[in-house]
Amino acid sequence: MTTHGRGAATRTEPNASAAGQITIGGDLTVNCLGFGAMRLTGAGIWGEPADREEAKRVLRRAVELGVNFIDTADSYGPEVAERLIAEALYPYPDDLVIATKGGLLRPGPGEWTPDGRPEHLRAACEGSLRRLRLERIDVYQLHRPDPKVPLEESLEALVALQREGKIRHIGVSNVTPDELRLAREITPVVSVQNRYNLLDRGAEVVLDRCTADWIPFLPWFPLATGELARAGGIVAQVAARHGARPSQIALAWLLQRSPVMLPIPGTSSVAHLEENVAAAGLFLEADEMQALTAAR
Repeated sequence: MTTHGRGAATRTEPNASAAGQITIGGDLTVNCLGFGAMRLTGAGIWGEPADREEAKRVLRRAVELGVNFIDTADSYGPEVAERLIAEALYPYPDDLVIATKGGLLRPGPGEWTPDGRPEHLRAACEGSLRRLRLERIDVYQLHRPDPKVPLEESLEALVALQREGKIRHIGVSNVTPDELRLAREITPVVSVQNRYNLLDRGAEVVLDRCTADWIPFLPWFPLATGELARAGGIVAQVAARHGARPSQIALAWLLQRSPVMLPIPGTSSVAHLEENVAAAGLFLEADEMQALTAAR
């Protein structure tokens, strides 16, 4: 697996490859800064975006900037983000990896209900294949363990779909250390997606396990800085030193935090996308990394 290789200064032109590369499942090599499609939908991650054409421009611009890993889910919209990806990018570039997820229902805006029943996961996967216009999904992730369904049953359903050629690799999301351990007893797990950022490091133990075992870790909600970005705060200080925005420092910290890190910041704005991708060219010094890591 290739680890991050970064330059020593901010790049003037955004380029996702500046963060280096990472290999998923032994055969999918992608740049270490991906794109999360959740924000391409309407308010509350519900319905169509306010500007559908802008959403498609964001996706096309992401690919132009070297982003070749896009993360989405059937629950984003629901179904809206997957359709937008196909409309904007199909036929897909040869090096583009699309990861999607199943296992959450959407009763309404802002509402998320786990559904890990095998019959639901099969229907969800087959729906994603249709919307994304794919014969096989490169990385299919269980969106969240369902407390009403044994994790083994949910994952065995994905293994069955993998045997049928509908899934290439299996990942998990929003898992505890014990759930990750159990998942890996059932099937090879090629990626883990948990909430993790400068402010919320509740998944630290999971990240450390992924780092030790070279499992790509996809931190969702990666841009949070909160009070750390206030005037005089450590993020603000580091950002001023680099002529960068606090959100860019948050991404740069993630990219240097672990060699298996694959952040997937999302946005519905081309300008914000370019700002995020530019963060891949930032290099934080050891003392800056130490100060940011120590801040809470």
